[in-house]
Amino acid sequence: MTESSAGRPVDTTVRAATIAVFAVFVLNGFNFANWASRIPAVRDALALSPAQIGVLLLVGSIGSLLALPLAGIVVMRLGAARTVVLFAAANTAGLLVAATGVAFDQLVVVGAGLVLFGVGTGVWDAAMNIEGAAVEQRLGKAIMPRFHAGFSFGTMAGAAVGALAAYLHAPVLGHLAVALGVSFLGVLWAVRSFLPASAEADVTPGAPLSPADALPDVARARHAFGAWLEPRTLLIGLVVLAAALTEGSANDWVGLAVVDGFDQTHAAGALTFGLFVTAMTAMRLLGTGLLDRYGRVPVLRLCAVLSIVGLLIFGLVPSLPFALVGVVLWGAGAALGFPVGMSAASDDPVRAAARVSVVSTIGYTAFLAGPPLLGLLAAHVGYRHALLAIAVPVVIGLFVLPAAAPLPTAAGGQGNPGRPA
Repeated sequence: MTESSAGRPVDTTVRAATIAVFAVFVLNGFNFANWASRIPAVRDALALSPAQIGVLLLVGSIGSLLALPLAGIVVMRLGAARTVVLFAAANTAGLLVAATGVAFDQLVVVGAGLVLFGVGTGVWDAAMNIEGAAVEQRLGKAIMPRFHAGFSFGTMAGAAVGALAAYLHAPVLGHLAVALGVSFLGVLWAVRSFLPASAEADVTPGAPLSPADALPDVARARHAFGAWLEPRTLLIGLVVLAAALTEGSANDWVGLAVVDGFDQTHAAGALTFGLFVTAMTAMRLLGTGLLDRYGRVPVLRLCAVLSIVGLLIFGLVPSLPFALVGVVLWGAGAALGFPVGMSAASDDPVRAAARVSVVSTIGYTAFLAGPPLLGLLAAHVGYRHALLAIAVPVVIGLFVLPAAAPLPTAAGGQGNPGRPA
């Protein structure tokens, strides 16, 4: 037995679920980074211009944008564990199809694979965030940043594997087949320890966490889609949109920006991507303590400022060493917007699945569709200068940050222990 931040005992079921959710976040990030770190190789193999690869990535985002609005209903019907397994399989299959298209120089096959990858990634992400919110509610502690740090650890590992594969000139298909096969076995192992329905229902006495336990099938859809009409949920989505665009643009473009902007090798681009995710990981590990001490809104303001400064340095300085300082600040600033947004959307456990689905959809619209659009801009101004455009939504997000403050409970306390506004 261990103690939560509120002094309540944490049983072995919650402890095991915490580890399991962390592992699933790690594996999600690992899959993504293995692909992202090989984008320069994909670009060269298919002889794509910046505009063409931007369009290809935009096509790949369609799957997530179509699937995410339904993610809440899927999780409510199948449960988080089965949803994660099913859509992790789609994620893996999509990347393998895309890699096969690269191997045989079939751009249409690459695009089709990325659509399937997008479907798998989006719903897998929503499901693991919903399960993470359930665990966070049980612990009474702002642990969501640590789960997202797990995603970052996964991206660090994936970037390292990708950099090694690039250095060895390994075929993209062979590299991904091995890495993703191991990852999927890890997913199957981890989901066995997710919270059972009986444990989730005990998060808030008298109010089950899972709407599936409280609503008939017909009402379930209305419950999920009704969250799209809630002003607070939409404003939280805007906060997450800015953070997701900040993070997603680095995932897609920071490697290429270093390769083309500073005349570096593919391995150097992959290592710079690794530096970005390392900075993001460090901030996410610090995030729980910062949030518990200072609250959501002040910490998110700090992150927004770090993002803006880092982007300006990276986009404007003439030398790589100084640009790497900007990458570190950019990574730290991008770290907490997404996880804190997921926590804010989950303040009311009964409506967590519906609201997380809405916020995830808004965030992933930026995360997946925004970077490809920046690729179109990069065709005219270059990768580094195109990335400066990200500062605009980050500044806008600063004005709506108060929406992420915790909801008060019926007793007048904070919606989640340890997280003042």
